[in-house]
Amino acid sequence: MNNYKLEAVINKKLNIKTNLKDYAPNGLQIEGKNQIKNIITGVSASQKLLNKAILLKTDAVIVHHGYFWKNESPIITGIKKKRICQILLNNINLYSWHFPLDISYQLGNNIYLAKLLNINVAGKINSFVFYGYLKNRVNIKYFIFDITKKLNRTPLHFGENAPKEIYKIAWCTGAGQKFLEEVANFGADVFITGEVSENNLYIAREHGIHFISAGHYATEKGGVIMLGQWLKNKFNLKVNFININNPV
Repeated sequence: MNNYKLEAVINKKLNIKTNLKDYAPNGLQIEGKNQIKNIITGVSASQKLLNKAILLKTDAVIVHHGYFWKNESPIITGIKKKRICQILLNNINLYSWHFPLDISYQLGNNIYLAKLLNINVAGKINSFVFYGYLKNRVNIKYFIFDITKKLNRTPLHFGENAPKEIYKIAWCTGAGQKFLEEVANFGADVFITGEVSENNLYIAREHGIHFISAGHYATEKGGVIMLGQWLKNKFNLKVNFININNPV
């Protein structure tokens, strides 16, 4: 497949809006070879992921966390220089989709997490926070055990003043901890996100809500996994997800 066509078909699948405001450019970030057959996907475009791409003679790398963030220096030195040099020298295409892979109802991180935890999606509280319901009320200890098993890590949990039986769940993959109070006012029993801030303990305690921080990386693997599977099935491309675990 042509490298620009690949960008176009993914943009269409993710329903990219031209007015979408994001922290980094979505789509093709660094141009490589014209034709693409072999793709690897990953969460972040780290050096370890690039080393794997070079070893596997990859035509394209697709990630959730790419380069050229608005809050970073535009100067290309140090590890940024090394990474970009290796991408260019090996003629690799680097693609990244950030917010689109969070909010998509078809291939998004949040949808993947809902499927994984058997949450029936009901809608959104805001652009980034989803909510839904479990099939039945369950004890919070069982729910945390399920998260631990399916994400392969023990989440951080605050909920000393919250009900033991839960049903209404809200979640935002990645760094969604700033939405906790909004979620509590919405009336959810539980809020799941990837990261945690110091004040989340007090907000959860005083609102009587369960707060679960399950890891930024762990909650954001799903989007690129589903995107890769869709590309493989739809276009007969060779796609492999590379799991470079991050405890954060």
